[in-house]
Amino acid sequence: MSETHVDPMWVQVSYLVAAVLFILALKSMSSPRTARTGVLIGAIGAALATGVLFFSGIKLANLALIVGFLVVGSVLGLVAARRVKMTAMPQLVALFNGVGGGAAALIAVVEYLVVDSDDLLFLIFTVATVIVGSIAFSGSIVTYLKLQELMTTRPVVIPLGKWITILVAVATVVGGVWLIVQPQEWLLWALLGLSLVFGVLFVLPVGGADVPIVISLLNAMTGLAVAASGYVLVSGTTAGGAGSGTDRPVRSGSANDVAIMLGFAGKVILVPGYGLAVAQAQSTLRELADLLAEKGIEVDYAIHPVAGRMPGHMNVLLAEANVPYEQLKEMDEINPEFSATDVVLVVGANDVVNPAARTDQTAPIYGMPILDVDAAQQIVFLKRSMRPGFAGIENEILFDPKTTLLFGDAKDSLTKVVAALKNV
Repeated sequence: MSETHVDPMWVQVSYLVAAVLFILALKSMSSPRTARTGVLIGAIGAALATGVLFFSGIKLANLALIVGFLVVGSVLGLVAARRVKMTAMPQLVALFNGVGGGAAALIAVVEYLVVDSDDLLFLIFTVATVIVGSIAFSGSIVTYLKLQELMTTRPVVIPLGKWITILVAVATVVGGVWLIVQPQEWLLWALLGLSLVFGVLFVLPVGGADVPIVISLLNAMTGLAVAASGYVLVSGTTAGGAGSGTDRPVRSGSANDVAIMLGFAGKVILVPGYGLAVAQAQSTLRELADLLAEKGIEVDYAIHPVAGRMPGHMNVLLAEANVPYEQLKEMDEINPEFSATDVVLVVGANDVVNPAARTDQTAPIYGMPILDVDAAQQIVFLKRSMRPGFAGIENEILFDPKTTLLFGDAKDSLTKVVAALKNV
């Protein structure tokens, strides 16, 4: 969990100067007479924006790797730019452009995996960055191969290529909308793959004479992807740091650790929440409950009235997984049982188990009835990140010494726990 960071004034001024330099660079590059000066101004702006980051007070993880890759990338770029022949400049531009688009797409992927956010704008910009950046990357690689004559420069027409391209394009758009409406990790990887394929299909039918035109289009797409990735980074940082004013230690474990805890318990209560619905992990949770029951362990589901996004959401979700109705216990019925429970497994719930509802009069959830999971002997939280729940406040249970956190997608984590439990 990261500390909330406010940039010093000199850092903000430096970023403003860098932005002005970028604008001046673009203006200068509009004319052949000033283009060289424009490139130099842009390089100074980029160096300033990058260099300031290292002295801004932000704690950078993996600093050695960052510096190492900066050095390697700078050396490769310098050598390639100095050795390239003027006649080969278009393919170098295509290659550099592809790297930019690919980098933007990877940033969006990493932010999505790290930041547990259902913010609509964050998801929209993430999808846009992945699609546009991936198309720019794969398309630029094909243009490079054509210009470098590593493949034929003639149009490549595959059987039913037009219809295949249309089908992939439609699938990409549908996948993007689906990911926004119902975020799931496998959808992100599918979207990334479809976008890469579309970039290839888009450029293959282009002949060598028209490739420079395509490079211009892909270059514009890279610019859009990089701009969108900036929003993804900013909004991702805001969502990841919300409600976390200080660094506090938590205890995390592996799927094997959780399996051992569950396997040696006498009574287990499962608490499903919105994260379970997002991951579509209800069937995997039922599989886990069935496996525990086979081992002679008492299993119940604790159902909060407003768990999820609407009343009755969890009941419907678990009914889809054929969970026996008698195992579903409402809040008033299950709360007295937590103190006699060995392990509580919380899957994607947060606010409905947050003790701040009982103790913090300033909390937006104060006075809301909650599930008393903090009364159990051991608590396991399945979470994608340390991001607070919908109410935007921290859950003190996460920092309780008897709490173990298992980070990752709920379905993936539960699958691993089930596999490990079979060997306990």
